[in-house]
Amino acid sequence: MIVSNIFLGMIGPWQIAVVVVLVLLLFGGKKIPELMRGLGSGIKEFKDASKEEDSPDKIEEK
Repeated sequence: MIVSNIFLGMIGPWQIAVVVVLVLLLFGGKKIPELMRGLGSGIKEFKDASKEEDSPDKIEEK
């Protein structure tokens, strides 16, 4: 328990900067927008699918 508190409490601006630099080095500047675009479209599809599940229930109640 103490070990997890130590690691979770140590996340700060420098650690975030290191993670960002590592991601840039691993994926490159051109690949990151493509990854974010794919993530955004996946979230949009998930939201649309959840709305489609809700709409038949509302139609049946009327």
